[in-house]
Amino acid sequence: MSNKFDFDFYKWEKNTPNAPFLRQPFGDTWETWTWAEVGQMARKMASGLKALGLPPKSHIGLVSKNCREWIVADVAIMMAGYVSVPFFATLTGKQIAQVLKLGDVKALFVGKMEVWDDMKTGVPKDMPIIAFPHYKGNSKITEGQQWDDLMEKHDPIDKVADLMLDDTWTIIFTSGTTGTPKGVVLDYRILNNARIPTETNNPLKVDMNGNNRFFSYLPLNHIAERAVVESGVMCYGGTVSFSESLATFAKNLADTKPTIFFGVPRIYTKLQQGILSKMPQAKLDKLLRIPIISGIVKKKIRGGLGFNDTKAWVSGAAPLPEPTRLWYKKLGIHITNGYGMTENCAICTVLDGKIDKPGSVGRAQAGVQLKIEEGSDEILMKGAYVMRGYYKNPEKTAEVVDADGWLHTGDQGRIDEEGYLYITGRVKDTFKTAKGKYIIPSPIEEQFSSNTHIEQLCLMGLGCVQPSLLVNLSESSAALPREEVAAELVETLKAANANLPSYQKVSKIVVTKETWTVDNDLITPTLKVKRSKMDARYLNALLEWETQKDKVIFE
Repeated sequence: MSNKFDFDFYKWEKNTPNAPFLRQPFGDTWETWTWAEVGQMARKMASGLKALGLPPKSHIGLVSKNCREWIVADVAIMMAGYVSVPFFATLTGKQIAQVLKLGDVKALFVGKMEVWDDMKTGVPKDMPIIAFPHYKGNSKITEGQQWDDLMEKHDPIDKVADLMLDDTWTIIFTSGTTGTPKGVVLDYRILNNARIPTETNNPLKVDMNGNNRFFSYLPLNHIAERAVVESGVMCYGGTVSFSESLATFAKNLADTKPTIFFGVPRIYTKLQQGILSKMPQAKLDKLLRIPIISGIVKKKIRGGLGFNDTKAWVSGAAPLPEPTRLWYKKLGIHITNGYGMTENCAICTVLDGKIDKPGSVGRAQAGVQLKIEEGSDEILMKGAYVMRGYYKNPEKTAEVVDADGWLHTGDQGRIDEEGYLYITGRVKDTFKTAKGKYIIPSPIEEQFSSNTHIEQLCLMGLGCVQPSLLVNLSESSAALPREEVAAELVETLKAANANLPSYQKVSKIVVTKETWTVDNDLITPTLKVKRSKMDARYLNALLEWETQKDKVIFE
């Protein structure tokens, strides 16, 4: 059996050279690069990288928001036989200095971003930089070699590197909800094993003949977007269209008409709120009860979002609230729920959107074994997708992957008699109240997810008599009269507490003044709440809030 990794890009480049591959929006105009054009550009860029005189298998950094050059640069790194080390495009100078050093990065692609003036303070002065072409509204990068100049200067590489299954494909730094970021080492064997879909096992509903349309907007350096969108198009062909900006997201999505749509739960919540801002829930419910009108309304909503050609809607990276899943189901949108993490290449379990298993994240994917650790209820996973380890960190690796090869996920869960996995919480998220009772936040937070006023939420209460829920309101709800919003939040609070044992009952709902963002370090770039940061920011105030009489408090 050959130890060589067959890079699928070459197959599509050869078989569909003139087919559209990468689509970049500029206002109302879309510019398209074909597979053959991308192949030529990547070979020229690979020549440019080789001209830097770096040792074989050197680590090449890549920091940019999603755009066509991101994919070209990544392909070029592989063609040159180097290792990609991608980063979030929101890092500060201090943060990028840390990961560049931890990752032994020797050169850096810098692209579409808004924070370069700060970020560049953390980039070593002698580090080679290759700057993507400028995108309007983003930082101008004058340092290093410019993308177009480098492309003109170099001929396509004569011979692309032979990639072996045991070679490192990429090092992905975890987004760091706790502690120092760790570099997850994934090799080509894992990428090779990750080619899951077949005609009979196809959770992403990909077309094997390359008729796929992907929409890329979540950070490409995150494993979920990398595995579903970038690796998906490389393996199964098709096109990738990008979002120009947050302001044009809805328009770009509608123009793309993706056949596969991947989104984290908050994106589905945002789209839901957008629909309800135009058509209130009561009116929508009424129209959906009328047989012929119902079909027209569903099709119109799906069409407005760009979803009429979509075969698979996929959610991952965070728990998908059951009320959100059911709301979309009424519109004929069946969201497939996936569970995974960087340490297993985002491949663990999957639940087809048409299977009704409330709260489950599905069954183990092909080649995956699961078990629940006795005592801690931690989910353990073993299989062909487990990382090689954390880069230059054998101690942390040993803490997470045991001697028998089981990956300790850090999530708590249970497996039912049919093999379906349910996540019940995070081992480290559990906190103890003043009553000495342990609280697992996730199941309690789930009780509040049906309230569409709430965009983000975090259950807290370390050392408090009862837990309290901190929330951010949706943009439309924040503009409503406080009394109206408070009344509906109180109703949700009563309904939730009716289902909870006394020690878990939520004392207050606190609407915080500040929106939780990546910039203020309260959520990760993948939109997960950083609980430790929330504790540091709000815990002292929470001890005071719990003594107040009101059930809903506006900070």
